[in-house]
Amino acid sequence: MNNRHLYWLTGLLTLVGLSIFLYKVLILHFPMQPDRLQTSWHIEARMEFTAQGNPVTARLLLPKSTAATPVFNESFVADGLGVTTRSVGDNRVATFSASNAEGKHVLFYRATVVLGDESEEAHASPPPKLTRTPMDEAEQAAARAILTKVRLRAAGPETMMALLMTALNHPQPSDEITLMLGNKLLQRQVVNTAIRILRFGGIPARRVNGLPLLEDRRKAPVAHWIEIYVGDRWLPFHAKDGAPGVPPNHVVWWRGERPPLQVIGGSDIAHTFSVSRAHQFALRSAIERGRAVGAELLDFSLFGLPFQTQQVYRILMVVPAGIFLLVVLRNIIGIKTFGTFMPVLIAMAFRETHLMWGIILFSIVVFLGMSVRFYLEHLKLLLVPRLAAVVIVVIGMMALLSIVSFKLGFIGGLSVALFPIVILAMTIERMTVVWDERGAKESLTQASGSLFVAVLCYLLMNADIVEHLSFVFPELQLVLLAGMLLLGRYTGYRLVELTRFRVLAGKDAP
Repeated sequence: MNNRHLYWLTGLLTLVGLSIFLYKVLILHFPMQPDRLQTSWHIEARMEFTAQGNPVTARLLLPKSTAATPVFNESFVADGLGVTTRSVGDNRVATFSASNAEGKHVLFYRATVVLGDESEEAHASPPPKLTRTPMDEAEQAAARAILTKVRLRAAGPETMMALLMTALNHPQPSDEITLMLGNKLLQRQVVNTAIRILRFGGIPARRVNGLPLLEDRRKAPVAHWIEIYVGDRWLPFHAKDGAPGVPPNHVVWWRGERPPLQVIGGSDIAHTFSVSRAHQFALRSAIERGRAVGAELLDFSLFGLPFQTQQVYRILMVVPAGIFLLVVLRNIIGIKTFGTFMPVLIAMAFRETHLMWGIILFSIVVFLGMSVRFYLEHLKLLLVPRLAAVVIVVIGMMALLSIVSFKLGFIGGLSVALFPIVILAMTIERMTVVWDERGAKESLTQASGSLFVAVLCYLLMNADIVEHLSFVFPELQLVLLAGMLLLGRYTGYRLVELTRFRVLAGKDAP
């Protein structure tokens, strides 16, 4: 295989891995740091009405989950009524119903919302049906005069909305605006008046209703702003000055002029909204955001596995990082070890015992095992029975060390039982073989090299950031694989060999 083929393969693996990684970071907002907290908000709608012993139906408009503001952990308290939800246009509706209800009923809707880093983006939508609010002749003349003044000075939708909303909120409005607004200057009335004027001028407009997420409020006020249809999109604008975008720190609850709660078959209807601040792991928010936008990538991710299986993969997914470090240390640095992957397996055992106890217990078990192995050598046993005998002896030593350490008050010694028995047995066997074939110095060199590499792999694999990136972004394994393939073609000197071959570089040459 030529180098060009290898470079194309590694380039493709790197491109695919980084593309998926950047999509999850930039689009789905997956955090690159573990356990990063993000501010979330618990929102609640409280509804009450009095049923009159007849069939009753209560319809509550619900917030819609989007990529910018995912809504999750939804729950209902129905007070004995049935609950169904469905989408109606750009809104969601929860229907509470009962065939026969009587007396006072109190219903609740609760959910968690996370605001994105940016305001909600304008979204594409089919052309709406333009509906004009009836006006008398005086109101029509006033609306026509307001639109004429605005359009003469506007250079586009943004400036038109800025001019219109500034005029409607002016402390000393013109006669035409006073006629349209009346005496009350509530935000909802200003928004409704602007919508009437825009619709009169042939511009589709609608009211957006939401909650300000600024502080904990038991009775949170409902905020209003405007969306107008431009091109093929609904563009949001502030109610006060006509600035583009959703007001900062606001969540959209419903769109339209209809009330959020409608009850058929009941009286004494009332509703309140409340918000409270909370904290949410950024990873959970990113997962919910991905589900909100229908990201199919999450359906085939590790997050779809059962929780216990996820915990297993949290450990397994860090192994490639340790293997990559091992390859660098062996092929580039030149550190000698027992076998190819034994130091990584030892490092995984250190994750259970912790580093200091792992080194101590590993050294004790290997030393005692070597002593037993040399004794078994005098018995002239075959390889498999000899290795099986070493395994039995290792188990006995592990049990004995656990008992002794517990009696001495060293609780960490109890974790020796979690050491992989086969790894220790094979380490002892490999060490004695090298001792017999190449001498004690080479055996001790490889043993110390294996332990040193295992410690470095443990430090890398046990780092929270490595475990987080490996599990949340498994596509980065493709980048590691590409790097591993490139290292496989490395034919240069190992660093520890530079002193041996310095003569070839022209130094100290006779």
